[in-house]
Amino acid sequence: MDRLVKPDLKEVELVFQRGQKCYTSFKLTNLMHTMSVAVSLTTTNPSVFSINHPFSIIPPLSSLSYTLLLSDLSDKPPLSSPADVIMVRSSMLPTGKAHQDDLRRLFSKPGPHVFRDATIPVSFIGPLVAEFLIFHHTQVPEVSSFFKKAISGCSGPELTKLLTPAIASGYADFITDLIDAGGDVNFKHLDGRSLIPLAVRAGDIDVLKILIASGCRISNSLDSVLHEAAAMNRVDLMEVLFAGYSDMDMNLADSDGRTPIHVAAVQGHVKVIEFCLSIGGNPDTVDRKGWTPLHYAASEGYLEAVRCLLNCSNAKYVVNKDGKTAFSLAVDNGHSHLLDLLHLGDVLLRAARIDDIHGMKSCLAEGAMVNGRDQNGWTPLHRAAFKGRIEIVKLLLDHGALVDVVDDAGYTPLHCAVEMGHVQVALLLVARGATAKVKSLKGVAAINLNCFKNHPSHVHPLCHEKERV
Repeated sequence: MDRLVKPDLKEVELVFQRGQKCYTSFKLTNLMHTMSVAVSLTTTNPSVFSINHPFSIIPPLSSLSYTLLLSDLSDKPPLSSPADVIMVRSSMLPTGKAHQDDLRRLFSKPGPHVFRDATIPVSFIGPLVAEFLIFHHTQVPEVSSFFKKAISGCSGPELTKLLTPAIASGYADFITDLIDAGGDVNFKHLDGRSLIPLAVRAGDIDVLKILIASGCRISNSLDSVLHEAAAMNRVDLMEVLFAGYSDMDMNLADSDGRTPIHVAAVQGHVKVIEFCLSIGGNPDTVDRKGWTPLHYAASEGYLEAVRCLLNCSNAKYVVNKDGKTAFSLAVDNGHSHLLDLLHLGDVLLRAARIDDIHGMKSCLAEGAMVNGRDQNGWTPLHRAAFKGRIEIVKLLLDHGALVDVVDDAGYTPLHCAVEMGHVQVALLLVARGATAKVKSLKGVAAINLNCFKNHPSHVHPLCHEKERV
């Protein structure tokens, strides 16, 4: 005979309650038709568990109920690996009667009269167990199996409630298990926000993808997930959001009127700014204070962010509600490294164009970059050579202007002077080190200083443009 008694379940489950006595019941059935059976129940962890009838007698073909009690009033479930178990031993009892001391003696000595009938694992279930595992998953071995067991004892609303801490933990397997078990991914918090902002803050790509794939709906006006991702400098999260939701709006403003580009500019996150611009973000949008993204980048002193925005923005001279331009904010906050980009470079180029030598001297004294470039790659020396401003050319060279600097079309200042017929400027440039025969970056023919013409047949593309301020 393999065994004398049979348990009514393969595993005992305890619903854990923090700081309370927890208990559950199970039954053993005597398989003998004519003889009573003595039973001994012990646990692998008697300091934590107790059983109401450690020694008992079960009549023939009868059942007896037992209660397993968690006597350790802990704030956390006493999980163990391998799991604690209840060991069931039995022995035939022909008389059908015996005192507790007799039963204790009966099982104290091993022998063929004692049968090892069953080993029943003890597991903990319920939302408090699952919550504990979410917050301590790095400290628990075999956490996935514990978690799946724990949520098997949770109701639908409990599963849904657990999604919030699970998402915050960034542990993707938990979210999958909760959704598969019946958790509602379209649960809304009291403020109306969805679960997606939580996933973005957790910063886990897999968690975000799981929620999107599971049909988690988003409210653009409430969730502001692009703003969240922009603040975190997470272009990868923004890419997933755009791939998952067709109605993503890069120019959606938050309650302060700020777009994701504003948020990125506040932090100086250049990659985010570039991504926003690549999918239609407007760099010239003003918020409720009248600030453009350029205002924020300039105010905080972020050089690369300012450069990035200037390449696509017309906001350099936009005035906010306090009457401040981006340049003014940079001055106010002592960001002298931005002044040339935001204003002085323009002033220097204009001075070169209109032959304002006093204005140029003042501008250089304020810290203007003598080799700063405009949108076409022209330096002030290009402009002065193009216009034939010889005194301006001298001043710029005396302040360190690069004589052979090349613009976006492959032209040096000497090219500009020669093609516009400014002989004295050209000779001055050569005297100051300009290469008389220079092949440009784009293969423009070499300059022949012996062949000046008042109306050259080959001129710089900008020569036909209207003069710029």
